[in-house]
Amino acid sequence: MPQQIKQVIETALLAAQEPLSTAMLKKLFDSQVESKQISSYLEEIRKDWTDKGIELVRVASGWRFQVTAEMQPFLNRLNPPKTPRYSRAVMETLAIIAYYQPVTRGDIEEIRGISVSSSILKTLTARGWVDQVGHRNVPGKPALLATTQQFLNDLGIRALEELPPLEELGTLIDTEVNSIEESEVESSTNE
Repeated sequence: MPQQIKQVIETALLAAQEPLSTAMLKKLFDSQVESKQISSYLEEIRKDWTDKGIELVRVASGWRFQVTAEMQPFLNRLNPPKTPRYSRAVMETLAIIAYYQPVTRGDIEEIRGISVSSSILKTLTARGWVDQVGHRNVPGKPALLATTQQFLNDLGIRALEELPPLEELGTLIDTEVNSIEESEVESSTNE
């Protein structure tokens, strides 16, 4: 029976489109298996998949199988990713929401020093990264915005505390901008 329970959990995780929580996995067994047992089986499955190119990871909304970072470049050759390019304004707005949540549109505008276009918030909402979580109890009752579990899942983290420190984020952006500028200079001198 234990081997079958483990196999059912593993099969469900491999077939699932979304991460599965322990509570969802418990439903597979009509409450005959305790959460503690499921957690133990999940750890066994994680160990079984070590060094296989696929790993079992825990994200904000549960457990999922995903390709390891070492294997991703090979898979990208089959299907080159068409990742959407987000403007600097979208990324700044997302960072403000992630690090200062819950925030209002006015808070974002105050931090950025520029007004926030509706299309920026619509982009983040459509992507499933930001949602309205309430209203601030002030005149006009502005909407409070916060990141979602989908945001955490897409980043592959369980909690906001796993985000890099805000100071480090600034240096990452500066490094990326400098490398883009350098590659543009090189390409213009080669022409």
